[in-house]
Amino acid sequence: MARFNTCLRLGSLCSLIVCTIVLILPVKVDAAKPEPQLEASAAMEARGGMGLIADSDTESGTDAGTTAEIEPEDFSKPKMLLYTSYTIQKGDTIGEIARRFALDQGTLVSVNNITNSRTLQIGQILKIPNQDGVLVKVERLKVEKKLPTLNEFIQTLSKDKKYQGIPSLKEELPAFAASIQSANELFMDIHERFGTETKNVFIPNVKMSNLDLQEINGDIFLWPARGYITDSYGYRYDPFGGASREFHNGLDISARTGTPVGAAMAGRVTFAGWSDSYGYHVVISHSGGYRTLYAHLSVIITKAGLYVNAGELIGRVGSTGRSTGPHLHFTVYKNGVTVNPRLLLR
Repeated sequence: MARFNTCLRLGSLCSLIVCTIVLILPVKVDAAKPEPQLEASAAMEARGGMGLIADSDTESGTDAGTTAEIEPEDFSKPKMLLYTSYTIQKGDTIGEIARRFALDQGTLVSVNNITNSRTLQIGQILKIPNQDGVLVKVERLKVEKKLPTLNEFIQTLSKDKKYQGIPSLKEELPAFAASIQSANELFMDIHERFGTETKNVFIPNVKMSNLDLQEINGDIFLWPARGYITDSYGYRYDPFGGASREFHNGLDISARTGTPVGAAMAGRVTFAGWSDSYGYHVVISHSGGYRTLYAHLSVIITKAGLYVNAGELIGRVGSTGRSTGPHLHFTVYKNGVTVNPRLLLR
């Protein structure tokens, strides 16, 4: 009887253990399910909630989240150049128009032959290309005086500092040539010469230099001093009382004696000294063939040979030399010839 009671107790205990396992197991399985959701939620939060988290492919054993898809060939395939048109509205700027059509500013400047973006007029019609690039004139070779082959054209282009994005590696040139052929519908071999009917060629994905673009947009130079303009660039009557008109090669910016004068653009000081006409003055050479003159200073705070940054103090306003009162005479030279500073000041 005692042995029977013992077996009965053992049987009851085993049943209790089995029931407990059966009851506990579903709870553990259910509790484990939310964990991946929490991880996915955290990952999405880390990514800004912008994408979906791919599940693992348990059958193949590969992680779908690490696979990549090759972009369609049409995305990078060279395409023919096409134009639409846009009429300039009140308040438009070349930068805003470029952003509207997802183009580089230099592209619009180049294809529309814009030399000064500040002169754009309301109602003026612009050509809008379907891709970025620049329009380049086909010119005869300097030595042979013949029209170039496509290969020679590309070689000349690669040496021109006015453009950015031209391939430098030899193995990249065939694809570059193909893009030019497709854009312009040129049915010619790279060693075949251009015909006289081809005046300009569109070069896809090439940009104008930043300096050229700044020049066209009129924001290449900082104002060298705070004040107001008393004499502009161009012809004027002699300020010393003469009846004749004379050419004034810069801007006169009137300001109090001692007003700081800064470099209008980064460059190297090539002269810092005195002359009877300009008094104490500074000359700075810049990239792109530019040179600037700062005249009639009361004091010079730099010296020849130093490199100065844009806005760096180089002197103070004065009335030295041939002057009628405290002011800064500011002249800009481009390749040795004076240009109107107002067209280049930000």
